[in-house]
Amino acid sequence: MTVPKFSQIKQHICQQIESGEWPQHSKVPSENELSAQFHVSRMTARRALQELTEQGVLVRSQGAGTFVATFKSQSSLLEIKNIADEIEDRGHQHSAQQLQLKSVEVDKEMAILLNVSQDTEVFYSEILHFENDQPIQLEQRFVNSLLTPEYIAQNFTKTTPHEYLSMVAPLTEATHEVEAVLADDDICQKLAISKPTACLQVKRRTWSRQGVVSVAILTTPGDKYRLGSHLVF
Repeated sequence: MTVPKFSQIKQHICQQIESGEWPQHSKVPSENELSAQFHVSRMTARRALQELTEQGVLVRSQGAGTFVATFKSQSSLLEIKNIADEIEDRGHQHSAQQLQLKSVEVDKEMAILLNVSQDTEVFYSEILHFENDQPIQLEQRFVNSLLTPEYIAQNFTKTTPHEYLSMVAPLTEATHEVEAVLADDDICQKLAISKPTACLQVKRRTWSRQGVVSVAILTTPGDKYRLGSHLVF
């Protein structure tokens, strides 16, 4: 299968960054230079640069050019993305370790958030996500067992909770709560960071048409992650 030209350009840029040839803040070739190098139209070169910019690999500055972004992962608050896809879009490898997957009783606050009675058992999963074998995110998720009864039987080293839930209970609504936190001993150990380290923590509540599906707590080292978005009006 032939790789599209814009994908070839993206792969070339990512390879140059991965190899260290283009360190962070390096200026990358212009649309004209890339179109000449790969014998493609400027539109094709522009698409490659634009997609890498939206993925957080590059930063474009009007009148100055395009540069390699700082080496932090980037996630958008405007859309719910699968972390495995985000990592693979950056040309990196995703893997996951399933730390816990069990039924639990919830406290009053979590029962309210999931819109279930307090005596309802829900599912709890704890997944450690890796980017190129480095821990990047601890995902702690409470899931409404009434809406997703097969969740407890899944293997989340093969698929992510987000991917599975999107298939069985498609997302219709979500809320985010974002804050900086100091990681406790347990989180520091799992994320292989020293204490105290500031982390970015996103609390995400998601709905399907049937009701509240899950409440996820996503914790990432602050020096490895940033939140961002690209808006087109």
